Amino acid sequence: MSTERLTVRKTYKLYIGGAFPRSESGRSYVINDGQGGFLANASRASRKDVRDGVTAARKAFPGWSARTPYNRGQILYRVAEMLEGRRAQFVAELRDTGLGKNAATEEVDEAIDRWVWYAGWADKLAAVLGSANPVAGPFFNLSTPEPTGVVGVIAPDSPLLGLVSVIAPAIISGNTCVVVASEPAPLPAITLAEVLATSDLPGGVVNLLTGHRAELAPWLASHLDVNALDLAGASADLTVECERAAAENLKRVLRPAESDWTADPGLTRMKAFLETKTIWHPIGL
Repeated sequence: MSTERLTVRKTYKLYIGGAFPRSESGRSYVINDGQGGFLANASRASRKDVRDGVTAARKAFPGWSARTPYNRGQILYRVAEMLEGRRAQFVAELRDTGLGKNAATEEVDEAIDRWVWYAGWADKLAAVLGSANPVAGPFFNLSTPEPTGVVGVIAPDSPLLGLVSVIAPAIISGNTCVVVASEPAPLPAITLAEVLATSDLPGGVVNLLTGHRAELAPWLASHLDVNALDLAGASADLTVECERAAAENLKRVLRPAESDWTADPGLTRMKAFLETKTIWHPIGL
């Protein structure tokens, strides 16, 4: 019996609203490995896919932001457990991009550790960023952080660590997001989507698009139902274009120069996508 068989060529799909649809345009593009050989096909998202992602993120926002911070932290911890369970697969996919074994293993471990670090902040943000404000009168004056809404994210080309570094700080506080994944190496992003889809994370909290960054980012930046932008993976020219598009509805914009995702994580990325609500309450007699 012949042992020869045909190679099954994969075409990876988008991740929108907890499902894995093909691009409505029917387009895809070739992903090559570190040696230039064929690795897989990835869906090439369109303007319509961006709109669908934003719609799914907006639909998921009320439920996700209403969950207790403790519950959001639990859900993100569960995602970290599942990342750990698929550690070998992520290492293999990073090696396909051209990374050596040690470098790929280090990136996966750092990505899991960073996801856990952000998960731990879920029930601490209000205590650290909120305050009881002194006033000259018989009132309580309390300030507390709240999520800003739907965040559009242009992910850096670090296929896993960079992706985790921009998704986790956006969603831990109750935001939802639409993410344009790394253009040359999107496969770890789709594997991460498979993890999210089988975890406790509600559909629509994270929506992942693959395709050409220069094509998708301006539509995401100009969408009037997107409240904020993280341009971590945008070039200088694309950053300027997105800033101009974002001005129409006064989006919050986090520029690449304002927060280095490669540095040790801090509060900057989480604070960038929070609003502060201040409440005045009279003191009873």
